[in-house]
Amino acid sequence: MKSMHRSTRRYHRTLLACALAGCMLAAAPQVLAQSTAATIRGQVSIDSAPASEASVTATNTATGLTRTVQVSNGTYSVAGLPPGTYRVDVNAGGQTNSRTVTVQVAQVATLDLMVGGVAETVGPTDATDLDTVTVTASALVETKTSEVGSYVTNKQITALPQGTRNFLAFADIVPGIKFSTGNDGSTSLKSGAQSSAAVNVFIDGVGQKDYVLKGGVTGQDSSRGNPFPQLGIAEYKVITSNYKAEYDQLSSAGITAVTKSGTNEFHGDFFWDQTNDGWQSKTPRQVKGEPQPSSKEEQYGVSLGGPIIPDRMHFFVAYEAKEYNSPRAVTPGRNFTIEDIPPQFRDEATQTIVAPFKEDLYFGKIDWTPGDDHLIELTFKRREEDELTNVGNGANTASYGTLKTGEETRIDLRYQLSRQDWLNDAHITYEDANFAPRPYSPNLNGYKLQVPREGQEGNNNPDMELVLNLGGGGDYQNKGQKGYSFQDDFTYFGFDRHTIKAGIKYKKIDISAYEQSPYSPQFDYDVYQDLDIPYHVEFTASGNNNATSAKSNSKQFGFYIQDDWDVTDKLQLNLGLRWDYETTPSYEDQVTPDTLVEALRNYTNIQNDNAGYDINDYISTGSERKAFKDAYQPRLGFSYDLMGDERHVIFGGAGRSYNRNQFDYMSYEIYRLAFQRYSFYFNTPGHDCTAEPVRTPCIDFDPSYFDRDALADLIVPGENFGSEVFLINNDLKTPYSDQFSLGMRNSFPMLGHDWNSSVTLLHVMSHDGISVAIGNRRADGTFWPPGVTFGSAPGADLPGYSRFFLMDNGAETRLNSLLLSLDKPYSKDSPWGVSLAYTYSEAKDNRGSDIFENVFDYPNLDETRFIGTVGIPRHRFVGTGIVDFWGMTASAKLTLESAPGNRGTDCYDGFDPGGCDNAIRRTYYFNDQDFRQLDVALQKEWDTGGGIKLRVRGDVLNVTNERNYSDFGNFRGVDKTQNDQFGRRTTDNILLPTRTFKLSFGLNW
Repeated sequence: MKSMHRSTRRYHRTLLACALAGCMLAAAPQVLAQSTAATIRGQVSIDSAPASEASVTATNTATGLTRTVQVSNGTYSVAGLPPGTYRVDVNAGGQTNSRTVTVQVAQVATLDLMVGGVAETVGPTDATDLDTVTVTASALVETKTSEVGSYVTNKQITALPQGTRNFLAFADIVPGIKFSTGNDGSTSLKSGAQSSAAVNVFIDGVGQKDYVLKGGVTGQDSSRGNPFPQLGIAEYKVITSNYKAEYDQLSSAGITAVTKSGTNEFHGDFFWDQTNDGWQSKTPRQVKGEPQPSSKEEQYGVSLGGPIIPDRMHFFVAYEAKEYNSPRAVTPGRNFTIEDIPPQFRDEATQTIVAPFKEDLYFGKIDWTPGDDHLIELTFKRREEDELTNVGNGANTASYGTLKTGEETRIDLRYQLSRQDWLNDAHITYEDANFAPRPYSPNLNGYKLQVPREGQEGNNNPDMELVLNLGGGGDYQNKGQKGYSFQDDFTYFGFDRHTIKAGIKYKKIDISAYEQSPYSPQFDYDVYQDLDIPYHVEFTASGNNNATSAKSNSKQFGFYIQDDWDVTDKLQLNLGLRWDYETTPSYEDQVTPDTLVEALRNYTNIQNDNAGYDINDYISTGSERKAFKDAYQPRLGFSYDLMGDERHVIFGGAGRSYNRNQFDYMSYEIYRLAFQRYSFYFNTPGHDCTAEPVRTPCIDFDPSYFDRDALADLIVPGENFGSEVFLINNDLKTPYSDQFSLGMRNSFPMLGHDWNSSVTLLHVMSHDGISVAIGNRRADGTFWPPGVTFGSAPGADLPGYSRFFLMDNGAETRLNSLLLSLDKPYSKDSPWGVSLAYTYSEAKDNRGSDIFENVFDYPNLDETRFIGTVGIPRHRFVGTGIVDFWGMTASAKLTLESAPGNRGTDCYDGFDPGGCDNAIRRTYYFNDQDFRQLDVALQKEWDTGGGIKLRVRGDVLNVTNERNYSDFGNFRGVDKTQNDQFGRRTTDNILLPTRTFKLSFGLNW
């Protein structure tokens, strides 16, 4: 295999140093972004009467960080606390009292304090003696909030079974979240009916948004890697809906995570785990005789933390690595066996492919408290990935694969200043992320072996189906984002019963997208004809514009203000408004090339009302387009404490949240013209392109065309069909969602312990997602021929070009959900925990998950109907359990999903005219389409002396070895005849893993 290497980069150290130093000037009380800090608040009483003069001090028992506030009107609020365990001391009237409590990320915890009598706590804290709560305690449950979501604790992250060390894999223990692993090992996170791009993850208050690709956050698009080292994550909060105004650049779920910090004691952790093919059950295909090639998965890492200056300065560093060698088997298309493959290609088709993946993750953090009111943190993250992908598990041979590299660097300097009535939290950040796939065989042409579609054998120029891909692949990209940001949050507690929070963010980010597809010329061969002569070729050549990539020096600005108003002791209102604005010069200043403008305006097929659009809405001279200014986002919520003890709370909310347009989509105009795609047909046996149906451009084949330069010489501007053209509407809007929720939380005793439950009704509608439609029309301006209402798209007849596509807003989703959760938190005093999460979803959309879906069937989304969203199961249940016993920890995770549905074509009422449409098939009982997986883990730890502990752990994934099949028939039928394969399993491909054992060793000290 060819070696894979990473590009090296130089960073502008002077500019970076200036930016980091500038953060030290942000102490003035202005206006934050997504806070991870916790708040402890409550009432202070002296002999059961409100205290008039008192002080409350919270001291972090691990780091020594201290916050002191004065009591006002009998109440106090200590904000800006990093999650952890605190000793809370109250001094009132010369009397003192002390309690110890643990708070979680972004939590507002209620703790009432008393001196001179029996101390009390209010709400869920009643069930736990706060003197004994430890770091892992989760007794303090935030019930008085309008947000829909819950927490993932460090105990759950470290104890629950897991195949990959992606910390986001535990997010689906919260109702409404789905974490998925694809056949190729890549992972994705989504919520509701929207795609992964609608999610955002905030680490230490800083968004990790991917502005180019569709993974939602950097490092999560088509990658087997992890976005952050799991050793560095302390805990996180998952908010599925109705988040407060501080959260930006998302329209579905938000995750806010806090990283680990060093403490006053030196601590370290090392782990190594492995699995291989000998510890994995066979797949259905291997059971039937397909060989089981060797494979290996290794993960290892180490973390260190401790004091630099006790109580004042600490450090924490972590490193994690992944090394995978994953087998990939070629599956020829059209149900071909290896014996059906022409002899000269069989060796490559049967070759055992081992796809390597390597990832290195680095994280470092220094925190410094120069005074009790100050906190400074500097964090660094680095991610490096190399992978061979796009091979096997389909028709792609090893030579046709893609070498994919990913790199990311993030730096965050944070300064927090605390005063009696206010808190200011400022960040200056730097980021640099890059995604760069390359063909594994860049110097080879691509060869695509095909056969006529069933029923068209013997026809001239039949429709063809793929059997095998060989030679050079077509994936060549270089996409990324790089820049700086400043964000500042200001929280004011000085008004009685009000917590006012306001924030501002400015970001300067350079975004780029380069793509040449296909990179290698792709020659099509008919397996049943002469295999020395192709019948078709597709290739790219430089276009007539100067740009070869889309680049944009974008600027982002956001502002919000929010009031958490305790109207009464029982009723709280959360009132917020946010506004975001972004300039994207590559879109706003785009000038449509003159030759293309001339072709479009001379294209008579669209010069009448039948076309259904005005082409001038897509032609830009550089002055028609403006940045979207209407991203106003009201966010309103309430919570009502029925009994005044936070045990039974009704909550609800309504709000709007804007995501953003992916830069990759907004770049199609530029890079699809930069490397125009050309297609030529050759006169060959069985493919006479001059006879009906005529294929153009049609030429005789010459062996010299295997040379790329000779292909480029075929291009005659204005005569050959050229590139597919993409045009974006001049009035492009930003996608958003409207969210509505109503629910109730409860804390109650059961089995001698306090349990927490929640039930929520959720309604979410998303709007203005990007969709693509064909702009070509027939001679009379229509999309369909007479009587037809599905398919039969117009031909590629724009003079000098090919098909052209229009990009507009219009994709929408609709979601109705019921979210149920029940959990008993784990704590040291009660060393077992359970979480149960059930989600019922009715999800619909008018486009599907791909912006090109239905592009050849309908002129626009106005003609489509809403049908069930693929990949969203009607019923989903995730249950977990953790228990410590006999010096061991056992855990389990069970995931059950009903059929997620499969989408296809429905011609049950007959072919055209008007007979076909989209269809979706769901089943509501357990069958081949259901997903079931039970994972278990058992860990034993020994104290070896000298403060070093050894642990051994075994994970068994998919204990019952469920076959979670992935491929199902998607054609309903024709002429009142039901297709027996619709909704039924069509292959033996499954979603991994099969039953797998993973062994882990670790040390901590």
